[in-house]
Amino acid sequence: MEITNVSEYQEIAKQKLPKMVYDYYASGAEDQWTLQENRFAFTKILFRPRILIDVSKIDMTTTVLGFKISMPIMIAPTAMQKMAHPEGEYATARAASAAGTIMTLSSWATSSVEEVASTGPGIRFFQLYVYKDRNVVAQLVRRAERAGFKAIALTVDTPRLGRREADIKNRFTLPPFLTLKNFEGLDLGKMDQADDSGLASYVAGQIDRSLSWKDVKWLQTITKLPILVKGVLTAEDTRIAIQAGAAGIIVSNHGARQLDYVPATIMALEEVVKAAQGRVPVFLDGGVRRGTDVFKALALGASGIFIGRPVVFSLAAEGEAGVRKVLSMLRDEFELTMALSGCRSLKEITRDHIVTEWDSPHPRPAPRL
Repeated sequence: MEITNVSEYQEIAKQKLPKMVYDYYASGAEDQWTLQENRFAFTKILFRPRILIDVSKIDMTTTVLGFKISMPIMIAPTAMQKMAHPEGEYATARAASAAGTIMTLSSWATSSVEEVASTGPGIRFFQLYVYKDRNVVAQLVRRAERAGFKAIALTVDTPRLGRREADIKNRFTLPPFLTLKNFEGLDLGKMDQADDSGLASYVAGQIDRSLSWKDVKWLQTITKLPILVKGVLTAEDTRIAIQAGAAGIIVSNHGARQLDYVPATIMALEEVVKAAQGRVPVFLDGGVRRGTDVFKALALGASGIFIGRPVVFSLAAEGEAGVRKVLSMLRDEFELTMALSGCRSLKEITRDHIVTEWDSPHPRPAPRL
Protein backbone atom coordinates (compact mmCIF):
# COMPACT_ATOMS: atom_id res chain seq x y z
CA MET A 1 0.00 0.00 0.00
CA GLU A 2 1.38 3.38 -0.98
CA ILE A 3 1.86 5.77 1.91
CA THR A 4 0.33 9.14 1.13
CA ASN A 5 0.51 10.92 4.48
CA VAL A 6 2.54 11.02 7.68
CA SER A 7 -0.12 9.51 9.94
CA GLU A 8 -0.20 6.23 8.00
CA TYR A 9 3.20 5.30 9.39
CA GLN A 10 1.79 4.90 12.90
CA GLU A 11 -0.27 1.81 12.02
CA ILE A 12 2.69 0.22 10.22
CA ALA A 13 4.89 0.88 13.25
CA LYS A 14 2.25 -0.66 15.51
CA GLN A 15 2.27 -3.86 13.46
CA LYS A 16 6.06 -4.06 13.28
CA LEU A 17 7.21 -3.13 16.77
CA PRO A 18 7.03 -5.13 20.01
CA LYS A 19 4.09 -3.91 22.12
CA MET A 20 6.36 -2.51 24.86
CA VAL A 21 8.27 -0.41 22.32
CA TYR A 22 5.26 0.81 20.34
CA ASP A 23 3.40 1.75 23.52
CA TYR A 24 6.45 3.66 24.80
CA TYR A 25 6.54 5.78 21.64
CA ALA A 26 2.80 6.18 21.17
CA SER A 27 1.36 6.74 24.61
CA GLY A 28 0.83 9.83 26.71
CA ALA A 29 0.34 10.52 30.40
CA GLU A 30 -2.62 9.33 32.48
CA ASP A 31 -5.96 9.85 30.62
CA GLN A 32 -4.10 10.90 27.47
CA TRP A 33 -6.44 13.87 27.09
CA THR A 34 -3.61 16.19 26.07
CA LEU A 35 -2.31 13.52 23.66
CA GLN A 36 -5.57 13.64 21.71
CA GLU A 37 -5.87 17.40 22.10
CA ASN A 38 -2.41 18.01 20.61
CA ARG A 39 -3.88 16.75 17.33
CA PHE A 40 -7.51 17.82 17.71
CA ALA A 41 -6.71 21.46 18.52
CA PHE A 42 -5.43 21.99 14.96
CA THR A 43 -9.02 21.44 13.74
CA LYS A 44 -10.06 24.60 15.61
CA ILE A 45 -8.00 26.74 13.20
CA LEU A 46 -9.30 27.46 9.71
CA PHE A 47 -7.71 29.20 6.74
CA ARG A 48 -8.50 32.57 5.19
CA PRO A 49 -6.75 32.02 1.86
CA ARG A 50 -5.82 34.91 -0.42
CA ILE A 51 -6.36 34.32 -4.13
CA LEU A 52 -4.97 35.48 -7.46
CA ILE A 53 -1.44 35.89 -6.19
CA ASP A 54 1.44 34.69 -8.35
CA VAL A 55 2.62 31.58 -6.51
CA SER A 56 4.81 30.19 -9.31
CA LYS A 57 7.84 30.49 -7.03
CA ILE A 58 7.68 29.53 -3.36
CA ASP A 59 10.53 29.94 -0.89
CA MET A 60 10.33 27.86 2.27
CA THR A 61 13.87 28.52 3.49
CA THR A 62 14.47 30.06 6.88
CA THR A 63 17.20 30.59 9.46
CA VAL A 64 17.19 29.16 12.96
CA LEU A 65 19.73 30.67 15.39
CA GLY A 66 21.60 31.91 12.32
CA PHE A 67 21.67 28.53 10.54
CA LYS A 68 20.01 28.35 7.14
CA ILE A 69 17.64 25.44 6.65
CA SER A 70 15.46 24.34 3.73
CA MET A 71 12.13 24.56 5.57
CA PRO A 72 10.75 25.41 9.03
CA ILE A 73 10.25 21.69 9.80
CA MET A 74 12.81 20.17 12.17
CA ILE A 75 13.31 16.94 14.10
CA ALA A 76 12.49 16.90 17.81
CA PRO A 77 14.48 14.84 20.28
CA THR A 78 13.02 11.36 20.75
CA ALA A 79 14.73 8.82 22.97
CA MET A 80 16.06 5.35 22.20
CA GLN A 81 15.56 5.26 18.44
CA LYS A 82 17.36 1.92 18.01
CA MET A 83 14.29 0.32 19.59
CA ALA A 84 12.50 1.39 16.39
CA HIS A 85 15.18 0.38 13.88
CA PRO A 86 18.73 -1.01 14.14
CA GLU A 87 20.20 2.15 12.59
CA GLY A 88 18.29 4.38 15.00
CA GLU A 89 19.68 7.89 15.37
CA TYR A 90 22.19 7.33 12.55
CA ALA A 91 19.33 6.96 10.06
CA THR A 92 17.50 9.99 11.46
CA ALA A 93 20.64 12.13 11.28
CA ARG A 94 21.25 11.19 7.64
CA ALA A 95 17.60 11.85 6.71
CA ALA A 96 17.63 15.29 8.37
CA SER A 97 20.89 16.22 6.68
CA ALA A 98 19.61 15.11 3.26
CA ALA A 99 16.47 17.22 3.78
CA GLY A 100 18.57 20.26 4.74
CA THR A 101 17.08 20.57 8.19
CA ILE A 102 17.99 20.31 11.88
CA MET A 103 17.98 17.15 13.98
CA THR A 104 17.83 17.33 17.77
CA LEU A 105 19.53 14.39 19.45
CA SER A 106 18.06 13.16 22.73
CA SER A 107 20.21 12.83 25.86
CA TRP A 108 18.70 9.34 26.05
CA ALA A 109 19.72 8.36 22.54
CA THR A 110 20.90 4.84 21.76
CA SER A 111 23.73 6.44 19.71
CA SER A 112 26.27 8.87 21.17
CA VAL A 113 26.89 12.47 20.13
CA GLU A 114 30.17 11.34 18.55
CA GLU A 115 28.48 8.53 16.60
CA VAL A 116 25.80 10.86 15.26
CA ALA A 117 28.44 13.43 14.28
CA SER A 118 30.27 10.69 12.37
CA THR A 119 27.33 10.30 9.94
CA GLY A 120 28.56 13.41 8.10
CA PRO A 121 27.75 17.09 7.90
CA GLY A 122 24.50 18.50 9.25
CA ILE A 123 23.11 21.05 11.68
CA ARG A 124 22.35 19.30 14.95
CA PHE A 125 21.07 20.39 18.34
CA PHE A 126 21.50 18.42 21.56
CA GLN A 127 18.61 17.93 23.99
CA LEU A 128 19.78 17.97 27.59
CA TYR A 129 18.42 16.42 30.75
CA VAL A 130 20.10 17.75 33.89
CA TYR A 131 21.40 14.92 36.06
CA LYS A 132 21.96 15.20 39.80
CA ASP A 133 25.68 14.88 39.15
CA ARG A 134 26.54 18.19 37.45
CA ASN A 135 29.92 16.84 36.35
CA VAL A 136 28.02 14.42 34.13
CA VAL A 137 26.09 17.35 32.64
CA ALA A 138 29.18 19.49 32.06
CA GLN A 139 30.98 16.57 30.44
CA LEU A 140 28.04 15.82 28.15
CA VAL A 141 27.67 19.44 27.05
CA ARG A 142 31.39 19.62 26.28
CA ARG A 143 31.17 16.43 24.23
CA ALA A 144 28.22 17.81 22.26
CA GLU A 145 30.16 21.01 21.58
CA ARG A 146 33.24 19.08 20.46
CA ALA A 147 31.09 16.91 18.19
CA GLY A 148 29.89 20.05 16.41
CA PHE A 149 26.39 20.36 17.85
CA LYS A 150 25.13 23.93 17.47
CA ALA A 151 22.67 24.45 20.34
CA ILE A 152 21.38 22.93 23.57
CA ALA A 153 17.66 22.24 23.92
CA LEU A 154 17.18 22.16 27.69
CA THR A 155 14.15 20.11 28.70
CA VAL A 156 12.52 21.87 31.65
CA ASP A 157 9.24 19.98 32.13
CA THR A 158 10.63 16.77 33.62
CA PRO A 159 11.69 17.13 37.28
CA ARG A 160 9.88 13.79 37.53
CA LEU A 161 8.63 11.52 34.78
CA GLY A 162 4.93 11.77 33.92
CA ARG A 163 2.69 8.82 34.75
CA ARG A 164 2.60 6.81 31.54
CA GLU A 165 0.33 3.91 32.35
CA ALA A 166 1.20 1.83 29.29
CA ASP A 167 4.84 1.81 30.44
CA ILE A 168 3.76 0.76 33.92
CA LYS A 169 1.62 -2.09 32.55
CA ASN A 170 4.39 -3.22 30.20
CA ARG A 171 7.14 -2.84 32.86
CA PHE A 172 8.97 -0.78 30.25
CA THR A 173 12.74 -1.02 30.16
CA LEU A 174 15.45 -0.51 27.56
CA PRO A 175 16.00 -3.81 25.69
CA PRO A 176 19.16 -5.57 26.97
CA PHE A 177 21.10 -5.21 23.70
CA LEU A 178 20.81 -1.39 23.85
CA THR A 179 22.29 1.30 26.09
CA LEU A 180 21.83 5.03 26.60
CA LYS A 181 25.02 5.57 24.64
CA ASN A 182 25.87 9.06 25.92
CA PHE A 183 26.10 7.67 29.47
CA GLU A 184 27.73 4.32 28.76
CA GLY A 185 31.15 5.27 30.13
CA LEU A 186 29.60 6.79 33.25
CA ASP A 187 27.78 3.64 34.35
CA LEU A 188 24.48 5.42 33.74
CA GLY A 189 23.74 3.74 30.40
CA LYS A 190 21.61 0.85 31.65
CA MET A 191 18.07 0.85 32.92
CA ASP A 192 17.06 -1.66 35.55
CA GLN A 193 13.85 -3.67 35.46
CA ALA A 194 11.43 -2.11 37.94
CA ASP A 195 8.07 -2.78 39.58
CA ASP A 196 6.54 -0.14 37.34
CA SER A 197 8.28 1.73 34.51
CA GLY A 198 12.03 1.20 34.35
CA LEU A 199 12.39 4.67 32.87
CA ALA A 200 10.42 6.28 35.69
CA SER A 201 12.75 4.61 38.21
CA TYR A 202 15.81 5.72 36.24
CA VAL A 203 14.57 9.32 36.19
CA ALA A 204 13.78 9.24 39.92
CA GLY A 205 17.31 8.06 40.60
CA GLN A 206 19.28 10.26 38.21
CA ILE A 207 17.43 13.42 37.12
CA ASP A 208 17.64 16.52 39.32
CA ARG A 209 14.28 17.56 40.78
CA SER A 210 15.80 20.75 42.16
CA LEU A 211 16.41 22.15 38.64
CA SER A 212 15.52 25.86 38.57
CA TRP A 213 16.13 29.07 36.64
CA LYS A 214 19.53 29.52 38.28
CA ASP A 215 20.63 26.35 36.48
CA VAL A 216 19.79 27.95 33.13
CA LYS A 217 22.25 30.67 34.12
CA TRP A 218 24.77 28.07 35.26
CA LEU A 219 24.54 26.30 31.91
CA GLN A 220 25.57 29.53 30.19
CA THR A 221 28.75 29.60 32.28
CA ILE A 222 29.82 26.16 31.01
CA THR A 223 28.93 26.55 27.31
CA LYS A 224 28.91 29.18 24.61
CA LEU A 225 26.19 27.29 22.73
CA PRO A 226 22.78 28.99 22.54
CA ILE A 227 20.20 27.49 24.89
CA LEU A 228 16.66 26.75 23.79
CA VAL A 229 14.26 26.23 26.70
CA LYS A 230 12.00 23.31 25.80
CA GLY A 231 8.74 22.84 27.72
CA VAL A 232 7.36 26.37 28.10
CA LEU A 233 3.55 26.78 28.01
CA THR A 234 2.87 30.17 29.64
CA ALA A 235 3.56 33.86 29.16
CA GLU A 236 5.02 34.10 32.66
CA ASP A 237 7.69 31.46 32.01
CA THR A 238 8.40 32.93 28.58
CA ARG A 239 9.35 36.25 30.15
CA ILE A 240 11.50 34.58 32.82
CA ALA A 241 13.23 32.38 30.21
CA ILE A 242 14.19 35.43 28.17
CA GLN A 243 15.47 37.23 31.29
CA ALA A 244 17.49 34.11 32.12
CA GLY A 245 19.25 34.33 28.77
CA ALA A 246 17.40 31.77 26.64
CA ALA A 247 18.19 32.10 22.92
CA GLY A 248 14.81 30.66 21.99
CA ILE A 249 11.75 28.89 23.33
CA ILE A 250 10.19 25.59 22.36
CA VAL A 251 6.51 25.46 23.23
CA SER A 252 6.15 21.81 24.21
CA ASN A 253 4.14 19.57 26.50
CA HIS A 254 6.62 16.73 25.99
CA GLY A 255 4.38 14.99 23.48
CA ALA A 256 1.62 14.96 26.14
CA ARG A 257 3.76 12.58 28.21
CA GLN A 258 4.26 14.69 31.36
CA LEU A 259 1.34 16.64 32.89
CA ASP A 260 -2.01 15.61 31.43
CA TYR A 261 -4.67 18.34 30.91
CA VAL A 262 -2.21 20.99 29.88
CA PRO A 263 -3.37 22.65 26.65
CA ALA A 264 -2.36 21.45 23.23
CA THR A 265 0.84 23.22 22.22
CA ILE A 266 -0.89 24.92 19.28
CA MET A 267 -3.34 26.44 21.81
CA ALA A 268 -0.53 27.66 24.08
CA LEU A 269 1.59 29.01 21.22
CA GLU A 270 0.06 32.46 20.78
CA GLU A 271 0.31 33.35 24.47
CA VAL A 272 4.02 32.51 24.39
CA VAL A 273 4.63 34.37 21.11
CA LYS A 274 2.96 37.52 22.47
CA ALA A 275 5.01 37.39 25.67
CA ALA A 276 8.25 36.91 23.72
CA GLN A 277 7.55 40.14 21.79
CA GLY A 278 9.95 39.10 19.04
CA ARG A 279 12.94 39.11 21.41
CA VAL A 280 13.68 35.42 20.78
CA PRO A 281 12.27 32.91 18.29
CA VAL A 282 9.46 30.65 19.47
CA PHE A 283 9.08 27.12 18.11
CA LEU A 284 6.21 24.63 18.33
CA ASP A 285 6.62 20.98 19.27
CA GLY A 286 3.71 18.56 19.37
CA GLY A 287 0.88 17.25 17.23
CA VAL A 288 2.14 18.24 13.77
CA ARG A 289 1.18 15.65 11.15
CA ARG A 290 0.30 17.78 8.11
CA GLY A 291 1.70 20.67 6.12
CA THR A 292 -1.46 22.55 7.07
CA ASP A 293 -0.43 22.17 10.74
CA VAL A 294 2.96 23.75 9.97
CA PHE A 295 1.27 26.72 8.27
CA LYS A 296 -1.12 27.21 11.20
CA ALA A 297 1.79 27.27 13.66
CA LEU A 298 3.66 29.86 11.60
CA ALA A 299 0.51 31.96 11.21
CA LEU A 300 0.27 32.02 15.03
CA GLY A 301 3.83 33.30 15.25
CA ALA A 302 6.06 30.23 15.44
CA SER A 303 9.45 30.45 13.72
CA GLY A 304 9.38 26.74 13.01
CA ILE A 305 8.10 23.39 14.24
CA PHE A 306 9.55 20.12 15.51
CA ILE A 307 8.21 16.62 14.80
CA GLY A 308 8.77 13.69 17.14
CA ARG A 309 6.52 10.63 16.82
CA PRO A 310 6.32 10.79 12.98
CA VAL A 311 10.08 10.25 12.99
CA VAL A 312 10.10 7.14 15.19
CA PHE A 313 7.05 5.62 13.47
CA SER A 314 8.49 6.13 9.98
CA LEU A 315 11.89 4.92 11.22
CA ALA A 316 10.25 1.72 12.49
CA ALA A 317 8.43 1.24 9.20
CA GLU A 318 11.14 2.00 6.65
CA GLY A 319 14.34 3.13 8.37
CA GLU A 320 16.14 6.14 6.91
CA ALA A 321 13.93 6.08 3.78
CA GLY A 322 10.85 6.41 6.01
CA VAL A 323 12.19 9.47 7.82
CA ARG A 324 13.18 11.04 4.49
CA LYS A 325 9.67 10.39 3.19
CA VAL A 326 8.03 12.00 6.26
CA LEU A 327 10.17 15.11 5.81
CA SER A 328 9.45 15.31 2.08
CA MET A 329 5.70 14.73 2.50
CA LEU A 330 5.45 17.49 5.13
CA ARG A 331 7.55 19.77 2.96
CA ASP A 332 5.36 19.18 -0.11
CA GLU A 333 2.12 19.60 1.84
CA PHE A 334 3.40 22.80 3.44
CA GLU A 335 4.45 24.20 0.07
CA LEU A 336 1.00 23.42 -1.34
CA THR A 337 -0.70 25.05 1.66
CA MET A 338 1.41 28.17 1.13
CA ALA A 339 0.50 28.28 -2.56
CA LEU A 340 -3.23 27.80 -1.95
CA SER A 341 -3.15 30.47 0.78
CA GLY A 342 -1.36 32.96 -1.46
CA CYS A 343 1.98 33.01 0.41
CA ARG A 344 5.28 32.95 -1.47
CA SER A 345 7.65 33.12 1.49
CA LEU A 346 7.46 32.50 5.22
CA LYS A 347 7.34 36.23 5.97
CA GLU A 348 4.10 36.45 3.95
CA ILE A 349 2.34 34.01 6.32
CA THR A 350 0.39 36.22 8.74
CA ARG A 351 -2.20 35.94 11.48
CA ASP A 352 -4.75 37.16 8.92
CA HIS A 353 -4.35 33.91 6.99
CA ILE A 354 -6.18 31.99 9.71
CA VAL A 355 -9.20 32.30 11.93
CA THR A 356 -9.42 30.40 15.21
CA GLU A 357 -12.30 29.30 17.39
CA TRP A 358 -11.06 31.68 20.08
CA ASP A 359 -11.03 34.75 17.81
CA SER A 360 -13.93 37.15 18.24
CA PRO A 361 -16.13 36.78 15.16
CA HIS A 362 -15.50 39.30 12.41
CA PRO A 363 -18.20 41.94 12.82
CA ARG A 364 -20.67 41.67 9.99
CA PRO A 365 -22.47 44.74 8.63
CA ALA A 366 -26.14 44.86 9.66
CA PRO A 367 -28.36 43.41 6.93
CA ARG A 368 -30.28 45.96 4.88
CA LEU A 369 -34.00 45.87 5.54
